[in-house]
Amino acid sequence: MTHIIVGIDTGKTSAVACIDLDGNLLHIAHKRNGGIKWIVDSIRNAGTPIIIANDKHARTSSLIKKVNASFCAMLYTPERDISMYAKRHFARRMSIGNPHERDAYISARKAYNAHANKLNQVERIARKNNFADIDAMKAKVIGRHSAREVLENRNANRR
Repeated sequence: MTHIIVGIDTGKTSAVACIDLDGNLLHIAHKRNGGIKWIVDSIRNAGTPIIIANDKHARTSSLIKKVNASFCAMLYTPERDISMYAKRHFARRMSIGNPHERDAYISARKAYNAHANKLNQVERIARKNNFADIDAMKAKVIGRHSAREVLENRNANRR
C-alpha cells in the first residue's frame, strides 16, 4: 500500500495530484466535470491518502470535504491562499502546463512541505531502529501517533 499526499483543485474542471511521502509526483490528472467519483477513483488508483490538500486558506470546497471523508485523511489548508505569482513560478519550474493540475500539485506540495521535517525525522528514526515499512511509520506519525508509540507497538507485537 502506497501512502500519498493528495492535492485537489475543484471547479468545472477538477484536478488531482498525488505525491508519495518523499515528495515525488506519482499521479497528476484533470477532467472537465470530473466529480467526486472520478476524483476518488483517481486517488485510489494512486494509493492511500493520509493528507488531502487544497490551495485556499479559508474556502475548502464541499467536494474536497466529501472526498476527504471518503478516506478519513487529514485535511490540509495553507496558512494563506497561495498567490497566483507563486503558482506560476512553481509551474514553470515543474513544467506543468495545465492550470488545474498546477493548483492541485502545488496544494499537495505545500502539504508535504508543512510536514517535511517530521517525515525526515521519522525516516531517520525508522532506519536507526531497522523499521521495515518506513512509509507506514510516516503515515502513522502524520496520523497523530508519535514515532516512539509506533516503535513500542512494533516491539510489543514481536513478543
